Amino acid sequence: MTRPNFRSTLALAGALAAAATLAGCREEKAEETVDHVRPVKTMTITAGDETRLIRYSGSVRARVETALGFRVPGKLVERRVDVGTRVETGRILARLDPTDLELALKAAEANVAAARSREKVAEDGLARARSLNTKGFVADANLDRAKLEADQAAASLDAALSARDQAANQMAYADLLADAPGIVTDIRADVGQVVAAGTPVAVLARDGEKEVAIAVPEQDVVHFTKDQTVDVRFWADADLRLPGRVREIAGAADPASRTYAVRVTLPTEAPVRLGMTATVEAKVPVAVGSVVVPLSALGEDAGKPRVWIVDTATASVAPRAVTLGRVAPQGVRILDGLKPGDRIVTAGVQFLTPGKKVALPADTAAAAPTH
Repeated sequence: MTRPNFRSTLALAGALAAAATLAGCREEKAEETVDHVRPVKTMTITAGDETRLIRYSGSVRARVETALGFRVPGKLVERRVDVGTRVETGRILARLDPTDLELALKAAEANVAAARSREKVAEDGLARARSLNTKGFVADANLDRAKLEADQAAASLDAALSARDQAANQMAYADLLADAPGIVTDIRADVGQVVAAGTPVAVLARDGEKEVAIAVPEQDVVHFTKDQTVDVRFWADADLRLPGRVREIAGAADPASRTYAVRVTLPTEAPVRLGMTATVEAKVPVAVGSVVVPLSALGEDAGKPRVWIVDTATASVAPRAVTLGRVAPQGVRILDGLKPGDRIVTAGVQFLTPGKKVALPADTAAAAPTH
């Protein structure tokens, strides 16, 4: 038996190894040429509405709310109303101690009596001076002096009468009266307190027009205009919807909340009560960038954002550059690059290449405008 040649065996082993390597390369190339279909999630861009709805909550208030106070200083000795009391015009709400005011009135009346006596004496002196001047016993200068004294006495009486009337008015100011029918909504002073003139004692919400007071942030206050019509709904009655009219918009923002106060007038006979919670709804134009796509739909090419557009006919994808806007709760706003009807990939974009085949889901979500 002939022993195998070592060199021939080695050559045969090398040939077999080379054949195996060549076969492996062919298998890798064959695998590379297979185009795997990538499953993805998609959404379809839809046309957005021309308007959107904004809502702000507030409370029902009287159009006129008056903080009532005494016109004179004094000590509060009586309060006749509480919060929620309905009052009519002229009702006494509170009273001050009238002792000092009574004394001032008595002093004014005494001054009036004294001024009348002086006026009487001056008039009598003027009458005598005229009679004597006619007979030549009194000089013209003395007559002029008598006239001056009579005029001064008359002026003093007028001043005393005015002071007495003022004291009488102040005496009446010891009673705080309701100047219109309405409801007391707040009490700010109580019995025993010494108040200055003008210090608020009670707040009166007058009967008549009611309004809803809301606070609007600066990004939305531009959508409100005077006399604009809005809808008003109420938490206490879900079926009640009333038309409202914007009556007033604050010219400056509140320094603490940085919001603008807006007043919405309700119909005259609105079946609502003061303090009720209300929601004001208004339709405003849709801002640019109303289409929002999820962040997972965005890719990047040379530092610029892009999305992948799906060709439903060929089930393939192609990149498209987009312009981004502000971030929204559901994703990011698209300012330019997409139009209604475009179908984009929302998940799996990191595995895509131009012309890549994709497996489309049976149901496709629609991208409605998000505001």
